[in-house]
Amino acid sequence: MQRKDVIRLRDANAEKAYFANYSLRVLRVLMEHCVDLGWTETNPARGVSELKTEKTEREPWPQELLEAYRAACPLDVRERLVMELCVGTGQRIGDVLEMRWSDIKDGAVFVRQSKTKKELWVPILNELQAALEAASRHSVFILTNERGTNRWSYRGASAAVRKVREKIGALDYDIHSWRYNAACELVEAGCSDDLVAAVTGQSPAMVLHYTKKVRQRIRAVQAQQKRTEQKKSQ
Repeated sequence: MQRKDVIRLRDANAEKAYFANYSLRVLRVLMEHCVDLGWTETNPARGVSELKTEKTEREPWPQELLEAYRAACPLDVRERLVMELCVGTGQRIGDVLEMRWSDIKDGAVFVRQSKTKKELWVPILNELQAALEAASRHSVFILTNERGTNRWSYRGASAAVRKVREKIGALDYDIHSWRYNAACELVEAGCSDDLVAAVTGQSPAMVLHYTKKVRQRIRAVQAQQKRTEQKKSQ
């Protein structure tokens, strides 16, 4: 393999920039290992630049798309339940998939965050309660595989949700965006940062990051209202 072959491989996947760059990184590591083994003297992938990508910032699902998702998924299907759990509790998809029926106590979901190790008690919203009541119970896990014998895998959940996203035209918004919805809805309801964090378990910096756009809109409305009131008083 020569450098030109690596570049050709990268460029052949230019339409899928993330995959192209990931393949390049894997090849770079693999060829370095080949050098260590004495199979080749040089690493042809070393120094080959990755494709430039435009970084897009994740945003919460628009309300109309959330309603379209609900309309496309009856209460008793897993696709609906995973959405209500993510939006209702504001947790990462990994923690949502680990939730068990025994974690529901006193009208709330008890969460142990795998990433931060935080323990949270999150009251259940009406929309989530309806989905939980409609769900079948075949396992200790709330979200299960098709056989109902074990928890739903991330790959399985992601693929199932993607089908719904394609159906309703929501491919710009993914599973993780539901965590943004939870944080933004709390801010729109007038919650302080510590109240948002009490539900999502996020640090102050992450609360700000997840809600900065909705904060700007809220403040802009308040500013323009004050501006209008000032003109009326003159």
